[in-house]
Amino acid sequence: MAYSISIYSCSILLSLLFSLYTNLSTASDTISPSQSLSGNNTIVSKNGNFELGFFSPSNTSNYYIGIWFKKVPGQTIIWVANRENPVSDSFSSELKIAPDGNLVLLDESKLQIWSSNSTQKPTNSSTAVLLDTGNLILRSPVNSSEIIWQSFDHPTDTSIAGEWIGINKITGEYQSHVLWKDPDDPSLGPYTHRIDPFGSGHFVLLWNKSKIYWDFGEWTGNAFTMIPGMPLNTDYSYTFVNNSREEKFRWDLRDKSIVTRVVMSVNGQMQRHTWSESIKQWVIQWSMPADLCSVYAVCGSFGVCDTNGVENCNCLPGFEPASSRNWDLNSWSSGCVRKTSLKCSNKTSVNEEQDGFLLMSNMGLPEDSETLKVESVEECESACLNSCSCTAYAYESGCLIWNGELRNLKRLSVNNTEAMNLHLRLAAAELASQSTKNKRHIAIMLVAIGGALMILCIALVLAWRCYAKRLKRRTVVTDGSLKLFEYDYLRRCTDNFSKKLGKGSFGSVFKGELPASTLIAVKKLEGFRQGEKQFRTEVATLGAIQHVNLVRLRGFCFKGAERILVYDYMPNGSLDSHLFTSDSKSLDWKARFRIILGVAKALAYLHEECRECIIHCDIKPENVLVDSDFSPKVADFGMAKLIDRNFDRALTTARGTLGYLAPEWILGLPITPKADVYSYGMMLFEIISGRRNTEPLKDGRVGYFPLWAATNISEGEVLTLLDERLQGEVDTEEFKRACRIACWCIQDGEAIRPTMVEIVRILEGVKDIGVAPIPRSLQQLVNDQYLSTYSTS
Repeated sequence: MAYSISIYSCSILLSLLFSLYTNLSTASDTISPSQSLSGNNTIVSKNGNFELGFFSPSNTSNYYIGIWFKKVPGQTIIWVANRENPVSDSFSSELKIAPDGNLVLLDESKLQIWSSNSTQKPTNSSTAVLLDTGNLILRSPVNSSEIIWQSFDHPTDTSIAGEWIGINKITGEYQSHVLWKDPDDPSLGPYTHRIDPFGSGHFVLLWNKSKIYWDFGEWTGNAFTMIPGMPLNTDYSYTFVNNSREEKFRWDLRDKSIVTRVVMSVNGQMQRHTWSESIKQWVIQWSMPADLCSVYAVCGSFGVCDTNGVENCNCLPGFEPASSRNWDLNSWSSGCVRKTSLKCSNKTSVNEEQDGFLLMSNMGLPEDSETLKVESVEECESACLNSCSCTAYAYESGCLIWNGELRNLKRLSVNNTEAMNLHLRLAAAELASQSTKNKRHIAIMLVAIGGALMILCIALVLAWRCYAKRLKRRTVVTDGSLKLFEYDYLRRCTDNFSKKLGKGSFGSVFKGELPASTLIAVKKLEGFRQGEKQFRTEVATLGAIQHVNLVRLRGFCFKGAERILVYDYMPNGSLDSHLFTSDSKSLDWKARFRIILGVAKALAYLHEECRECIIHCDIKPENVLVDSDFSPKVADFGMAKLIDRNFDRALTTARGTLGYLAPEWILGLPITPKADVYSYGMMLFEIISGRRNTEPLKDGRVGYFPLWAATNISEGEVLTLLDERLQGEVDTEEFKRACRIACWCIQDGEAIRPTMVEIVRILEGVKDIGVAPIPRSLQQLVNDQYLSTYSTS
């Protein structure tokens, strides 16, 4: 009996050992022929960088085999095996080595739904290994260095360090990155990153594998021409190969501690995401294209990308999202559908109303139009109405009609020269201008309700006056000068935030009017997550900052997630509108020098005279406003990180504008007030020349003014920099000082840049300054053919 029990116990023990052996329950980096992976089991790369296993996106019951960063909280997926064929039960499914040596995924019915399908000949003793690079490989049992298959050859939507992307010119095989269909569905979406299939040899972004909407440009030897800042960032090294057999590219990390990835976002932008350990989240370093509306059909069919608004995508009037869930996730490529179907013909019955057209102003017209030869807008409209497939028409110099779905629609600014009128076809029920009421009935009703309307209007006026007085009483004075405004009060002052003045790095600005006819600028902040106490503390700090060349903060507001600042209104707008707009009156030199000196004094005050040193971080003409006397007022100060005077440096995330950023921003070095000095110098070039520092050239490169300017200044030819519109009318000594200061401000090393206090003294003629050397970084940019030096020809 004891012997039987012993045999029984041993058999149980052997079964347990066999189960542990055949199913991975502890973290290893290998799947051997006798093992499989199911349920919550995973394999982890040798040094713990990456993990592979089953995962399920949120809000779904589907499971996929994927690879993710092990040391980053949550599951940031970088590769998916069965992205088109999910399984419903991860515990009944298994990833294993098949008898033919391939790595396969079997579903709950033991049907094969994915395979590595190696073109080489694997054996049944092959092993799968997850490397510390994030590469899953199938390795030969005979020669461990022989790779039979690897996930790096079959990327999904993400590129990581060491992964090649390119094309085999002999076989035609290529690698590509295809975005997820939506944040919860890894199946193939409409946007792709790959080598141009049409033969240019460039890396491109495509919509629907057919429409190129972004070109990375030529390879110059260390950078692609259309990726700004690429040659300056020393965190990465780049390798580009182009010969008769293949063309391919990869990037690698110099600092292996950096956790970063390049991903095709769900809206068609190529983005670099870098993990920030300090704030425990991914930070987007760049997006290509930078403007979301430059992504072809980003809002899907019958969707509109607003180049001015806070909301990126909206459905056309009379349409609604095809997938409300996707739009809630800010994934818009599924587009919009009609609320009411069209009648398809203008031949309607007596009681049936025909389709009509809604005028859409300031539109960027979609492509794929058909040109009709007609004599008038009425004939154009009739032709569209008589075609069942016609969905819109436009009539400018001729008749254009669109059949089927409308894609790549954009709402442009009023001043955009490409803005045109589009007539959108809608069902009668969706046309606000088409009333179904009987006009005779309306006339009778108007007489009956006329008296009632008059009484109602009087009541509304009285109610509004009482309401306005009540709102005014609810404006609370705090800290002696700042006011705490009610949200509803500001909403009334700005006509429901309808008078938009512009959009900056930190939010949108709206024009408002207080009861005493005092104009204000109301800034709705975006991306600020402070609690009420912290927000009030920071606002109190900003309220204490008073300088004649800083925009005055009047008050603030918070309600729920809303954070709002209220400033004085500047009637003459921002400096860029007076420097770069062709129809604006040119500023004379006296006004320009007053602006140059005023901005310098404002920055000197922020850096040296405030209780806490404040680095602006985004000095540019757009953030310099001018009042009615054309005196400068620096805006958006204090939005960036406040730096305690006891600390010389602070590591922050780059928030400035490309072109004005100091090298230390791009290189990820610590930031000091000298970063503002660099931006000030770049802006100085634009003020004295009246032109942007960078201008597109016909050959596709970018003309770069600062290097040309610095060279001429070093050679004593300073007057060649003067804005031609000034016709030589300038104080030569002031102009010479401004030019030399600009060159010193943009030096590569922050230690040799002057402080803003020194700049003020130089501008006022109290201190002399010599000629600065030409910065090496400017020379390097042009030598690398990333930029071309400016030419007057």
